[in-house]
Order: sequence, then structure tokens, then C-alpha cells
Amino acid sequence: MIQAHAVRLFTERGYDATTVTDVAEAAGVSPMTVYRHFPTKEDLVLVDQHGRLVAERIVASSGAQPLVRRIGGALIDSAATLTRGARGDDVETGERFLLARLRLMISTPALRARHLDNHYALQRAIVDALGDDATDPDTAFHAQVAASACLAAMHTALVRWAEDDGRTELPDVIAKALAAAFGDDIVEPTGGVGTSESAGRTERR
Repeated sequence: MIQAHAVRLFTERGYDATTVTDVAEAAGVSPMTVYRHFPTKEDLVLVDQHGRLVAERIVASSGAQPLVRRIGGALIDSAATLTRGARGDDVETGERFLLARLRLMISTPALRARHLDNHYALQRAIVDALGDDATDPDTAFHAQVAASACLAAMHTALVRWAEDDGRTELPDVIAKALAAAFGDDIVEPTGGVGTSESAGRTERR
């Protein structure tokens, strides 16, 4: 709730022109309550469930798959979950909220810098989720490279999706970016991770 008010105010008034106190007043809480959940102003835009969702999907994926397919599939599937929104199957709410956050990240220098930090943390979460598959230094290095390459493709997809005002399904845009970087077999040809969820969302529309 606090984050929703923050993103709305940042969008309406501008990120730099809006204070944490403004956000607290709009949310009906104290500034201390805001800081308890969001230690910095940047966190009001950047904090989400993405790292946890990606890690969960990597842990659940088959270790027999190539690294890039495991990581790419997790990114596609977590994007499908995030765009569904936090409240059930409210697709438009989830997509509009994520679009607003992405536009703020793209247009605000301070948020762009922190967004890169978040990508590093997500890379670390991906490698950690691989567990025993990335224990020795050489294997860990390969995992880091694969994660970084997948995240670079995803970042390009996120920017494209925001510029296109979300007219295309985000999981599909990410899959297209990954395919451009690694080839068409990056996504499971028979439905793959995330594809079924994306199709379900399209039908509900």
C-alpha cells in the first residue's frame, strides 16, 4: 500500500519533488513506518519480489537443462507472476504498476544507479539458487556469466516493454530478447516455463 502511494506520487509530482514525508501522509502512516519497510527512498520504487521468485523457479527447475535455459525460464516465469499483480489475477493493476515503476527507473538517474545494484544482487541470488550446481570456482564463474547475460537481455526487454506502454505481454518480450541473444531454443518449445501462464493471461483479457 505504501509503495503504491509512493509510485503514484512520484509519477504525478516527480521523484525528486516528492519526499518520504509526502508518501507517509498519503499512505496515512508515519515516516518511521515507511522507513521500517523501505530503508531508502529508492526502495519505494525498486523493492519487489523478483529475486525471490526467480530463485524459487531456478531451484524447481531441472539441473539437466543448460544454465541459460534454466535462468531464462525462471526470468520469464517470474515476469508472468509479477505482471499478474499482488492481488489475485488483477492483470491490469499488476502491469500498470510495474510499468509505472519501470518508467521511474528509466527516467530517474538515482534509480538507474540503484537498479544496476539490484541486477547485481539478482545475479548473486541466481547463482546461490543453483546451489550444488555452482560450487567450484569455474562452475560458479560460468553461472555468473550466464546470469549476467540473461539479465542484460531482460533489462533490454524491460526498457522495450516500457517504451511500448506494455502493449505486448512482458514474458513474451523477455523470451524474444533471450532468443535474440541465445537462439530460439532458449524457451521450451512445448509450453516452457512461463508460457502457459502468459497464455492464460492472454485468454483472460
